[in-house]
Amino acid sequence: MRADLLALTPDALAALTNRGLVKRAAKEVDAAPPAVTEEADGTVVAVFTDGPVTRLPAGGLATGTCTCGATGACRHLLALVLTYQRAAETGVAPQRTAEAGEPVGWSPGTFTDEQLQARIGARLMTAARRALRAGYLARVRRPTAADPAAQVDLGSATVRFLVPHDLGFVHTDAVAGARDDVLALAVWAFRAADERAPGAPEIQIEVGGTEPAAAEDGTGLAPAVAVASALLRDGAVHAGPGLASALAEARRGLDAAGLRWPLLAVADLAELLAAYRDRGAGYRPEALAELLVELHARDRTMRNGGSGLRSRVLGTEEAAETPLRRTRLESLGCRVSELGDDRTVEVFLAHADSTTVLVLRRTWTTGEDGPALARRRAGGVALGALAGGNVVTESAVRSASRVVRLATGRLAKTSATPSHGTWEQLPGGLFVGSYDEERRRLDALPPRPVRPRVEAELVRALAVAEVRDVVYSPGRQRLDALVADASGTLARIVAHHTSAAPGRLDALAAALTGDHGPVRLVSGGVRRSAGGLVIDPLAIAADGPIVVPDLTAPDGRADALPHGVIPSDPLADALTQAEGVLAEAAHRGLAHLPASFPDRLRAEATALTGLGLRRAADAIRHLADSLGPDPSDAAVTSWVDAALFVSTALELR
Repeated sequence: MRADLLALTPDALAALTNRGLVKRAAKEVDAAPPAVTEEADGTVVAVFTDGPVTRLPAGGLATGTCTCGATGACRHLLALVLTYQRAAETGVAPQRTAEAGEPVGWSPGTFTDEQLQARIGARLMTAARRALRAGYLARVRRPTAADPAAQVDLGSATVRFLVPHDLGFVHTDAVAGARDDVLALAVWAFRAADERAPGAPEIQIEVGGTEPAAAEDGTGLAPAVAVASALLRDGAVHAGPGLASALAEARRGLDAAGLRWPLLAVADLAELLAAYRDRGAGYRPEALAELLVELHARDRTMRNGGSGLRSRVLGTEEAAETPLRRTRLESLGCRVSELGDDRTVEVFLAHADSTTVLVLRRTWTTGEDGPALARRRAGGVALGALAGGNVVTESAVRSASRVVRLATGRLAKTSATPSHGTWEQLPGGLFVGSYDEERRRLDALPPRPVRPRVEAELVRALAVAEVRDVVYSPGRQRLDALVADASGTLARIVAHHTSAAPGRLDALAAALTGDHGPVRLVSGGVRRSAGGLVIDPLAIAADGPIVVPDLTAPDGRADALPHGVIPSDPLADALTQAEGVLAEAAHRGLAHLPASFPDRLRAEATALTGLGLRRAADAIRHLADSLGPDPSDAAVTSWVDAALFVSTALELR
């Protein structure tokens, strides 16, 4: 008997083809099952009553052929599998059964490198070994009776082994041929998990990373850090004409070395400086300071042997783009923002298979607001439908930073149906049932400057058991609400008005006060504040379709809420003030600061000392002492130290 065909579940067949084709094949088998025989070499042959003949040798569905003339896997091939399975039901299944939740006794780590090379070829094995030497991060999920597919989540793709001991039935969410080297990376991740934690049903693990950096500087970041240091000394105000060529050269070096996160940082830096030269609204001194800190922090982490390996800190395992197979995404709402005359719409799409949130971003130069922008289209579908729907697409391409674009064209198909917010079915990394558990998870994250450059990394769907104290501050044009989880732990929803989304606060006020029924879930970006969670809301799920506030027309509901004065946060205010002064230093340049600037720094240090932030205060005082007409490398180091202390304290407050 063909154990590989008997192991294929309906979900596995749907992953390899699509669910609609599986349903059609099942109906065909119910109506008129084909005659199925098995040849001596294991090839299964099915003869259908209406003429087609289908053959399936060992090695996966891709080896099958059918006389119906369809390209790729057809319904006849699936009907062959289903008929073969039904015929075998009267016999003894070759696989051992297991109790629900018990790990099934096999591991993809048992595949040999020779088997991998026979499957993907020598060229892709070479690429995979290069990624192994650089190191990469993987989440390994062992098979269980409830979910018999072994799974590995990589930065660039999710790999599922659908049939035990058979490389012919492996599914990835990347388009076939785009990233087939991930098959080897997934097998090696299982090998590492089998060695270090053989009993763990799920584990995040660092794989490889034994190769020393090829660059002489030890990290590959020296040119980029040198540009960042020079820019910090001179500032954006005094940046010379040679800076653009230095940035371009740094980008070429980072691209050649495959250092994806620093490459994106340098690209953002070049874009930011171009906006300053053009007097564009996109330039902010705080953004400049963040990028300079990031490049130095990633370099320091690698030089100091930090806890993160190269793939996590430098993004060495990330492909610039990965085309996805037919993919189902669930919207978590959208954000509409304005910058000068530009309007940007970001739709946040949960990809359950990879436990990530993808961001679809479109920008137009227009005066339109959220309700009007909802009628604009992306991938042939209105943005309003994408922002409030369940999306199925065959045209998605995912970037390293998890930005997704939808291609358009005759063969590029994307559809959206209204979502009722069944977000509690999302995996644990996206759905939050306990606010305390999510806060602890946030506490365990590395500092933001050295984390992977992933968009929407902290966008979540959170369960809401109760809504309390919804208030509106007219002076600050801000809405605040307290929500509780099932255990009574509170989190705060905070939303601000913007002319680009004039109905945001009104729609939130209506939803949170019960106009659409009891609130079940809220989606949004999460952060820590005063030991609790703060949610920047994107959508609300109650009764009926989800509410997407940024695309809703204003109706004055927020002003009808109880008015309140939002209490200030002295700690956040002092840190934000210090952050602004440090950003001003980077903007002007350490070599061009006025004589009074050290006194401003010392005043900020005194304020932080009074709030108990002594280490941040000491770092700022040290910077003040190191400034002069010709700042040395020590001044650059002192600025980075101070900026890191302040930004980390802001994140942890």
